[in-house]
Amino acid sequence: MSDRREGFGTGERQQGAPRRAELTRRALLRAAVGAGIALPLAGLGARARGADGAGRRGRHLRLAWNSGAVCHSPIALAVHDGIFARHGLDVEVVNFAGSTEQLLEAIATGKADAGIGMVLRWLKPLEQGFDVKLVAGTHGGCIRLIASKASGIRTVTDLAGKTVAVSDLASPAKNFFSILLAKSGIDPVKSVDWRTYPPDLQALAIEKGEAQALAHWDPDAYRNLKSGKLVEVASNLYGEYRSRVCCVIGARGSLLREDRGAVRSLVEALHEAHAIAVTDPVRAAKVYSQQYSPKDPVEDLVAQLRSHTHAHHPVGADLRRELALYADDLKRISVLKSSTDPARFADKIFADVLS
Repeated sequence: MSDRREGFGTGERQQGAPRRAELTRRALLRAAVGAGIALPLAGLGARARGADGAGRRGRHLRLAWNSGAVCHSPIALAVHDGIFARHGLDVEVVNFAGSTEQLLEAIATGKADAGIGMVLRWLKPLEQGFDVKLVAGTHGGCIRLIASKASGIRTVTDLAGKTVAVSDLASPAKNFFSILLAKSGIDPVKSVDWRTYPPDLQALAIEKGEAQALAHWDPDAYRNLKSGKLVEVASNLYGEYRSRVCCVIGARGSLLREDRGAVRSLVEALHEAHAIAVTDPVRAAKVYSQQYSPKDPVEDLVAQLRSHTHAHHPVGADLRRELALYADDLKRISVLKSSTDPARFADKIFADVLS
């Protein structure tokens, strides 16, 4: 997920593929549960049109995403397979590669209706009071800690005294592994040298001896692992975080007040698409690859989807609980204010749209 200072893409229509009759929405969701598995315009987008039985167009929504993030590939599937349309939505997906603050401002001011992003990136900006509510999780996983084989780094605590390459100093990967260090009694600020490199140069930094490890997310992290020169030390499915969400859906507060049903339909459609990523990851990977990641082998995309937890998408009280836990974690490493009450903060930034 790039943090380049760019904005949205304009929407383009994309024709959905025929409905896959053999996989109904309820069957997919049951299968996922059974498997034990969550501002200027530029660039490109896609659109899925929905209509009711009388031929009226569905509720139009603009959904912001980062098309380069493999973990968001179910969004492409929801467009291509007409999942949004079946939920009565006319969804225009727009690629966003700007900062999280820009994205949240765009949602809050109506330039987008909803967006998807990493919870450890979103909570600090949300502390500033944007009129955006988190309504659901989409999946867990996708952040990895990777080290050179010669570094001697085999656990997170081995990072003490080492240099770690990260995309930026507010990186969700830096925040996550800082939390693990702090919980192990290691000061993540004083004990680790977090050094910034562009994602495509992080492995080179290790090769040149400028860093001993890197902390980043897929697909860049997975590509670095494929070289065979590096090893995965941990991920954000480590320990207690195995059942914790990674990415979340945020919706503008005014939309929730005006049309809560539209937000509910959006959540249900996205969760249906994520259920397909669990039951048929090859299908999800192929659809995503065709338009957004043609250079990545489909088998690599499938491997990444299988390593994430795309059936973990909390809503309601479960989402609120996870947000409070993350807020407490971020307080521990001084990202959120010491005066922030995690439970009250979670209540303030979340909305239950399915109950």
